[in-house]
Amino acid sequence: MRPATAADVPAVESMILARSAWLEERELPSWRDSAAELARQAENPDGDVWVLVEDGGRGIGCTTVQEHTPPWGWTEEELSESAHYLYSSVTDPACQETKPGTAMTLWAVDRAAQEGKAWVRRGCHFPGLVAYYKTQGFVLLHEVRRTHNMVYLMGRRAERVVDLRERFRALHSS
Repeated sequence: MRPATAADVPAVESMILARSAWLEERELPSWRDSAAELARQAENPDGDVWVLVEDGGRGIGCTTVQEHTPPWGWTEEELSESAHYLYSSVTDPACQETKPGTAMTLWAVDRAAQEGKAWVRRGCHFPGLVAYYKTQGFVLLHEVRRTHNMVYLMGRRAERVVDLRERFRALHSS
């Protein structure tokens, strides 16, 4: 994992479009219409977009890590707890056998723990993603209606991940 740069924008957009095609094949909503806008977030000078790269430098995943939880949907007590908030996580569907999304999540959980954060949180709009994130150790904490959409707010305690290096090696060995 490394911070994204402006040079990553084309590869991130290609990855988002590949994931969008994968979603559309399954008749699920995709990010196709916002792929370029999402990819441009990689050039954010605040460095909150991270890219998961293979040994050859090709990006196979990306996620955004923010220092603060969005204020809506969470209790005052939850908002007072330190957390990283993940969003816009995307992986290349051609690499799904090696579980790059899980590797990115574990990296975020470990990084949050190293930085003294108590939680890693995220939100999503689809029950299928809730089920997927549960396999990564997240717990559904709140269901919140935002305008016309339901948002599922999830959390996982930050903790050190002792086998993180091995998990990243497994991404490169396949």
